[in-house]
Amino acid sequence: MSREIIRVLLVEDNPGDARLIRELLAEVANGQFEVITVGRLGQGLRSLFAERFEVVLLDLSLPDSQGLETFTRMQSQFARTPIVVLSGLDDETLALKAVQKGAQDYLIKGQVNSNLLVRSIRYAVERHAVREELQKANLKILEQQKSVIEEERLKVLLQMAGATAHELNQPLSVLLGFTGLLKMEKHEPDRRARYLNEIEMAGNRMAKIVSQIQNIRHYEVKPYAGDARIIDIDQAINLLSLEDSDRDYEVIESIVKKMDKVSISRVRSISKALQRLEGGRFDLVLFDHLFSDGNGFEFLRQLRARHIKTPAIMITDKGNEIIASQIIQAGADDYIPKDALTEGALSRSIANTFEKARLRKDLEEVQNRMAEMATRDTLTGLYNRRFFMEALDREVARADRYEGDLAFCMVDLDHFKQVNDNFGHDAGDMVLSKIGDMLKKSFRKSDILSRYGGEEFAIIMPQVRETEARDACERFRKMVASHSFDHNSFQFNLTVSMGIASYNTVTEQSPMGLVKAADQALYQAKDRGRNVTECHNISRVRADCPP
Repeated sequence: MSREIIRVLLVEDNPGDARLIRELLAEVANGQFEVITVGRLGQGLRSLFAERFEVVLLDLSLPDSQGLETFTRMQSQFARTPIVVLSGLDDETLALKAVQKGAQDYLIKGQVNSNLLVRSIRYAVERHAVREELQKANLKILEQQKSVIEEERLKVLLQMAGATAHELNQPLSVLLGFTGLLKMEKHEPDRRARYLNEIEMAGNRMAKIVSQIQNIRHYEVKPYAGDARIIDIDQAINLLSLEDSDRDYEVIESIVKKMDKVSISRVRSISKALQRLEGGRFDLVLFDHLFSDGNGFEFLRQLRARHIKTPAIMITDKGNEIIASQIIQAGADDYIPKDALTEGALSRSIANTFEKARLRKDLEEVQNRMAEMATRDTLTGLYNRRFFMEALDREVARADRYEGDLAFCMVDLDHFKQVNDNFGHDAGDMVLSKIGDMLKKSFRKSDILSRYGGEEFAIIMPQVRETEARDACERFRKMVASHSFDHNSFQFNLTVSMGIASYNTVTEQSPMGLVKAADQALYQAKDRGRNVTECHNISRVRADCPP
């Protein structure tokens, strides 16, 4: 299986710590990481300038730079490279400040193991890459459409809330861990033990709140105050466990039962898992590697083939770290060794996986919006002229190939300039938007509606005869003529003129020939006094499209 090497810049002046980091990565990564080590900040900055690195592991205490300035100097020059801070216990406060200023994560020396190190690096690289794509896409959207500013601002605030939860979670875990160690001290006084018990209870409550914040899926909403909708903050997490070992599932189930608002169901085979994921609603799937009908790679391949986007975490036996690394590259979101499976490890993995899933969903929505903006007129919501011309080429080719019917209509608003002159351009925009709504109500969903330019609109009607096209156009024309437009306490009426051409009856059977014929019919409608639907005919008005 092909894989991409992740280049890591390790900025660490302690040879023992640097050697330990390299050994931890080599232990489980099977050559996936290429580690370049330097001992000074200046050397690190020169290395980043000269070469490409996917991630930086940065010690805050270096011979040529100390404290938070070490991080800020590197970030200010290389903001597009994710940074994971390495910290001693006495520097933990500085590390937290670095996270608040943009570091992807921090790891405490002496407490880090191979799995935590590898997962932290992967998570930093993935999250940074997705956020970079989101930032680029959002900037493009803001350049094209000012009206999405508030929506994108909300997205940013939600992402900041998720990042804040991520920052709080690790120090809380450390706090709880050290509280547990202190409680094991036999010489500890009873009163101090009670105080520590209260601290532990408070910490557990805070950790639970943080977990709930992190796991909120902001795209899940519920009705509120009439037509409004708000984020559903009372969200339960539904897990599916793909596990054929009864003993291993009992361990997983016992851990999940301790977690608030988390439920779990079990299947033993890939085929059953796919059925449940397609037919039910699960937020995340936990899976082992080997099953009676395949392995983890086959399971992930089937998820992609069936377009199932449920996040997946592998829970693997000890000794399968190399397979787990390959599974991550194949599409899994995370993995946890079975001998390291605890409530804390599972909670952290779920939180990280949900954040990655949320970022992917945000990116997909932004990309879809960008694609739509490239083809849609922002004022009316109809297709724009560029998309219309491409669609007309396709429909004409299809009509020619299958000798099918194809009708085309040009629409022009009568005396539209007077609306802008008398009531202002805001009124003109209101009219154009309303005309777009009326077009959607009057024509089929399979018809292609577009704003051709200014106050002109174009309609492509596949598999429609000229008489049927005229009926639809007349329905729309009468709807507009009977509508009273309101703007700033003023009321006014408007009419439209329409020209229809049928592909099978035009002389020049081409896309532009069809446009030219419909435009000629529109000119005839204008010449007859406007508020008229006219069908194209070179010599006379056709009997089935009477004046």
